[in-house]
Amino acid sequence: MSRAVEAPPLQLAPMTERDGQAICTWRYPEPYHLFKWPDWDDMVREEKEFADPELRRLQYLAVRNAADDSLVGYVQLFPMEGTIRLGMGLRPDCCGRGWGAHLTRLVVQEASRRQPEAEIDLEVEQWNRRAIRAYEKAGFVVTDQYERRASHGIVRVNCMVWQGMA
Repeated sequence: MSRAVEAPPLQLAPMTERDGQAICTWRYPEPYHLFKWPDWDDMVREEKEFADPELRRLQYLAVRNAADDSLVGYVQLFPMEGTIRLGMGLRPDCCGRGWGAHLTRLVVQEASRRQPEAEIDLEVEQWNRRAIRAYEKAGFVVTDQYERRASHGIVRVNCMVWQGMA
């Protein structure tokens, strides 16, 4: 397990096609290996998620290290009726360093700016304790549990709702 390292200054920026291509190459160690995007060319052919230029513009942001402009993660802000659902990922070598809560707070600020009255929530697979701890540190609490289909099968998830900065 990696040790906590102070997060660099993170900033959100429009996600570029080049960012999307890079994200599709990221591979995580087990058990996180399930969280991989398909090959970029397949995503483009299927007009899937951030490979669709309009969806990328509306819902996705790149997470950059403000010190050197390197791509360190991505976020999705998915609008729903009265809710904005967050999705996020860090580059594999940036995981396990304690940056998750910092990133989550940054994303909550952006979601609040975009939809000030909306509830902010996210889904996290129940086995992913590392992510759950980061979300709890950022002010999220579990409000529901259910099963849903993911790219790697049927998974049990916690729905977590933001209750305020912790």
